[in-house]
Amino acid sequence: MRFDNARTGVAPEEVAETETALAISGPWKVVVLNDPVNSMSYVVLVFRKVFGFDENKARVHMLEVHEQGRSVVWAGLREKAEFYAFTLQQWHLTAVLESDETH
Repeated sequence: MRFDNARTGVAPEEVAETETALAISGPWKVVVLNDPVNSMSYVVLVFRKVFGFDENKARVHMLEVHEQGRSVVWAGLREKAEFYAFTLQQWHLTAVLESDETH
């Protein structure tokens, strides 16, 4: 085994493998963006159906989207985040994934 950095003793292949695993595992954020198409009541309905939010929590996220242009509605492992983003897109909401670089 050849080591790229004698001080750390970590092979470049191991570093790349670890970075890839971290990028896949998370944490990732599901962000809903504002759009001119969907009504506020519809967005509340979708949040309740997809995430099981109560009326109050769904309204808080909807108002964030409406007033700030975006709301982080979920954060966690990438596979689940992709599922939620895809599901929201099927409901015709604009949803994107963002890496949570703070962790």
